[in-house]
Amino acid sequence: MSQLFSPLSLGQVTLDNRIIIAPMCQYSANNGAASDWHTIHLGQLSLSGAGLLILEATAVNPEGRISYGDLGLWNNETQQALGKSLKAVRQYSPIPIGIQLAHAGRKASTGKPWEGIGAIAPGEVNGWQTVAPSAIAYDDKSSVPKAMSQDDIDSLIKDFVSAAKRADELGLDLIELHGAHGYLLHQFLSPLSNKRDDNYGGSLENRMRLLLDVFKAVRAVFPSDKAVGVRISATDWVEGGWDLEQSIVLSKALDELGCDFIHVSTAGLSPEQQIPVKPNFQVPFATAIKEAVNMPVIAVGLITQAQQAEDIISEQQADGVALARGILYNPHWPWHAAAELGATVTAPKQYLRSSPHGQPSPIK
Repeated sequence: MSQLFSPLSLGQVTLDNRIIIAPMCQYSANNGAASDWHTIHLGQLSLSGAGLLILEATAVNPEGRISYGDLGLWNNETQQALGKSLKAVRQYSPIPIGIQLAHAGRKASTGKPWEGIGAIAPGEVNGWQTVAPSAIAYDDKSSVPKAMSQDDIDSLIKDFVSAAKRADELGLDLIELHGAHGYLLHQFLSPLSNKRDDNYGGSLENRMRLLLDVFKAVRAVFPSDKAVGVRISATDWVEGGWDLEQSIVLSKALDELGCDFIHVSTAGLSPEQQIPVKPNFQVPFATAIKEAVNMPVIAVGLITQAQQAEDIISEQQADGVALARGILYNPHWPWHAAAELGATVTAPKQYLRSSPHGQPSPIK
């Protein structure tokens, strides 16, 4: 029996299988509001047969967007627009849907990737003043961010809480807090970007404080029958930066607070990163963290083959596997994986006749 296609519980949210669609920015929102593209995109992914669909990084305030095209959830307009897309998706798919709440920090105020313009300075069209733990730019092409005051931090936590309440009102099943890929919560974690001398900087305990405070505040307002987890970068891949040892301390702290899952990626904080990219290159980080905590651990990163994913689960290297680019390329990846591994997935009745003639059907 395939372990990849066995159920997985994230808190009180139970998934039919252990394939998770990772958050993937679409850069297609209008002033933070979901567009028709999101309805099409999410509708396609919701029919994939995966166990969980997590919406793209969704900014908790306008300044927290990576680009001017990023999705947001900070007012009635953004909530209503996303609700319209979700209503259409929910009509035809029972897949659990989560949302990744985020703030880009110093990596905000950029163009869309395909525009090739990178960071946009404050005052320029589609640009704004970025914020960060310290006034240190991401690179020499980026504007220097404003170091956040205590009032800024307090306001940020309130914005996460407000977005979490809106996510609940939208009927979303799960929240993933974005503490990875060099965005704001990660910026507070890493000694490379956090040079503060107050309660949010210096020691590891202080650098973890904001993420833990955000988690506690969100968990307090999001219903207990829904899941709250965190995505982290387990290493900056830069000497002297955030690393696995610190990630394990953070993961244990989150575990003690009742975190429902941790999603383990790497990198994104520094242009100096040296990443040994190859299949499964991030899985050992997930495995090390899994050995230290009780909550489920999700692995991600160049997991592209069915047997590869099956081995990660069956060998207990992680509890779930997340796909991103691979499922964009092949939106029915779970169907094909189920066929290869002798398992089944749920599909719309309109698609039941799609299986190859004369072969056992992986869809039901």
